[in-house]
Amino acid sequence: MSDSPETSAQPRNRDFGSLETVHEFANGPMPTGVSVSDTGRIFVNFPKWGDEVTATVAEIRDGEVVPYPDAAWNSPASDDDPAALVSVQSIVVDPANRLWILDTGSPLFQPTSKGGPKLVCVDLDSDEVVKVILFDPDVALETTYLNDIRFDLRHGDGGFAYITDSADSGPNGLIVVDLATGESWRRLHDHPSTKAETPQTFLPVVEGRVFLERPEDGPPQPVTMGADGIAISHDGERIWYCALASRAWYSVNATALRDRTLDDTSVAGTVVHEGDKGGASDGLETDDRGRIYLTSGEHDAILRRTPDGEIETVVHDPRLLWPDTMSIATDGFLYVTANQLHRQSKYNGEDLRVYPYSLFRVAIDAGPVRLR
Repeated sequence: MSDSPETSAQPRNRDFGSLETVHEFANGPMPTGVSVSDTGRIFVNFPKWGDEVTATVAEIRDGEVVPYPDAAWNSPASDDDPAALVSVQSIVVDPANRLWILDTGSPLFQPTSKGGPKLVCVDLDSDEVVKVILFDPDVALETTYLNDIRFDLRHGDGGFAYITDSADSGPNGLIVVDLATGESWRRLHDHPSTKAETPQTFLPVVEGRVFLERPEDGPPQPVTMGADGIAISHDGERIWYCALASRAWYSVNATALRDRTLDDTSVAGTVVHEGDKGGASDGLETDDRGRIYLTSGEHDAILRRTPDGEIETVVHDPRLLWPDTMSIATDGFLYVTANQLHRQSKYNGEDLRVYPYSLFRVAIDAGPVRLR
């Protein structure tokens, strides 16, 4: 794992952007993911973390949250139902304007079994499911938590997807998916770059409180979620990723990830430590000008790294209570969910969340990365 030249983690002084409220979730479960189609349709998802979830994926239509693609797909018969959505952590519109749904198959972070963890593709013209990719147990392990996903459709017969496994009680890593064949494989399995830092080197503070898990029957424990945020460079050459509990972020060569003739040591040799990003980040994103965005839950902000390595503030606002997932849309806005994740009872001993949860957007001078 090689080191890059040091870069500044201090945001530049600049005129910050202004948040616009897109939707307020005045009741119901907390959202994590958001994605916006090329025609402006807005999709969100709600993982099953303890709130009552009637639809784990939804579309926001005329101010209403509507199950998507329909109620039946949001009504699983079991936690390993291969033909329904179990507990979705992320949804992403790909460069072909299709919605891909990343199903953890892991309500309440329970062990997974085949049929639960899956990747589901919806044709946005027909609103019909057109492909389901199930993960084998040697790819989606019992401990796996499928977190986020990015796409490059230029390679192979149907393109490739890259996924983070952020398991907090098992090996972390990246998962690569051949979208044409449905084959998938693990990369950087339990590699140090995919793992959370220890409390001795990283102790996040959010709203003036140390961010720790606080079980009812024991002492506070460090947050151990590994590889979480993921982004693909604007040229598709590098995959960026970071553990949730880490100030560091990394990139790896995308070609190496796809090449199944390479062994793990060779792939790991292409990993670059990209420096200190300034705090805990739950989400990463890139724009078509080569800039990499990161949420900053410790500072109620969204930052971005410019091609010259500087980190600048895009927006800072006290309403950004745990900015989670970002989506850059063709309308020139960056969309972001703020879901108060850090206020959940598991981190405080009691539930401190207060409605509404929010979906915001901020204008940026760029568009999304569309590798097709």
